[in-house]
Amino acid sequence: MSKNISLEVCPIAKSLSVFGDAWSILILRDAHSGFTRFDQFRKSLGIAPTMLTKRLSVLVDEGLLEKRKYSEHPPREEYVLTQTGKDSLPVLFVIGAWGRKHKSFENREKMPIFLDTEKGTEIKPIVIDQVTGAEIGTRAIHQHVE
Repeated sequence: MSKNISLEVCPIAKSLSVFGDAWSILILRDAHSGFTRFDQFRKSLGIAPTMLTKRLSVLVDEGLLEKRKYSEHPPREEYVLTQTGKDSLPVLFVIGAWGRKHKSFENREKMPIFLDTEKGTEIKPIVIDQVTGAEIGTRAIHQHVE
């Protein structure tokens, strides 16, 4: 079986190796909300400890989280966002904005909103092409491989 070259060089496919798992996305969401401790993630997500350990390990291996020791006796570690992990925040916001727009929710009034700390206004993300200034999704696209 030959390998699909487009999967090897496609940034979307490569990113899915990290983001393609719902638990990983939710762990990153909680890390951006200030969670660092194993028990905080476990309580928030209701995830099995073995599954959480695996997902945290992948996020550390991929460079999105960093383990830091916060207690010697007993030995305890916390998980802190790296710059790579911090760079995932816009991705999470765009996924959330898509879900808010296209998925139905039983209790929309209880849905959390995210506020800009300086302005106090709700954050409503869009993705803009840096070169043209156009909102992504408003113009046709095509792939080009050099």
